[in-house]
Amino acid sequence: MIRLGLCCVFRCEPIKFRQVTLAYLNRLKKPYDHLCEVIIANVSALKQSLEYCAAHAIGCFRINSQLFPAFSHPDWSYAIENLPHGGKILELLEECRTLRFEKGLRLTLHPDQFIVLNSPKKEVTKRAISELDYHALLSDFLEIDVINIHGGGVYGDKKRALARFKAHYAFLSEQVKKRLTVENDDTSYTPLDLLPLCHELGMPLVYDVHHHRCHQDSLPIQMATQQAVKTWNREPLFHISSPLEGWEGPKPGRHHDFISPSDFPSVWNNLTLTVEVEAKAKELAVSQLRDHLEAQGVCLWSCTAANS
Repeated sequence: MIRLGLCCVFRCEPIKFRQVTLAYLNRLKKPYDHLCEVIIANVSALKQSLEYCAAHAIGCFRINSQLFPAFSHPDWSYAIENLPHGGKILELLEECRTLRFEKGLRLTLHPDQFIVLNSPKKEVTKRAISELDYHALLSDFLEIDVINIHGGGVYGDKKRALARFKAHYAFLSEQVKKRLTVENDDTSYTPLDLLPLCHELGMPLVYDVHHHRCHQDSLPIQMATQQAVKTWNREPLFHISSPLEGWEGPKPGRHHDFISPSDFPSVWNNLTLTVEVEAKAKELAVSQLRDHLEAQGVCLWSCTAANS
């Protein structure tokens, strides 16, 4: 069964998430009142997103990291329950959590690129750990089972960089560790680079087939798929996208609006997977891919099937 996933925002649906800058908050007389307003709007939008996904056979939704703006910033640290309207926020979060279970939906997190766990700079690593703690807190509220990051930089020595990742991993909380996954990228780390780390740490590999095609190793897609699946103790999560200007274009790493049917690996068709669709057309791209897979006879997740 393939569970298709939508990433963070919508192309056409009037469901919007809000952001706020620290500079703006600093100019306000009652900044935490405004933070409450933004958070309530975001959690309300999350509930709408889950309702949309359930109604349109989208089994997974990736949550934007900025659901709680400024939460991990040292100058703006706050507890939800202590905010002026914290009770309302907690009530909305519980509604989202209940809806997620009732509909059989999966939620994931993919922190921003600046979350680098293998940096040689202590301040960068410290910030990464703080951000991951925030994502674990968000995961506790909504019972999210994936916090996905990239391997980080190479810094001129891939072996030493991976050793730093392992060393810094030891400082993570158990709440982070039980959810943390790592993804192969399109410039630095291939599946073959990351699989030994995954096995040693008991950390699942999020296999991004687009990245693998851009940054290849000796593993064919079928073998990389098999090896990635083995790292999971729950439903595996993979990524799919297509190149904006084709595989012969100047920058194949850039994402297209939609997924080319030929880019979806046939070896995935009979597996049980969550496949997040990383395409600029968002819900339209998920719908188009779903139609293609259905026409191919692929078994797809639906809210009805999940609750039968």
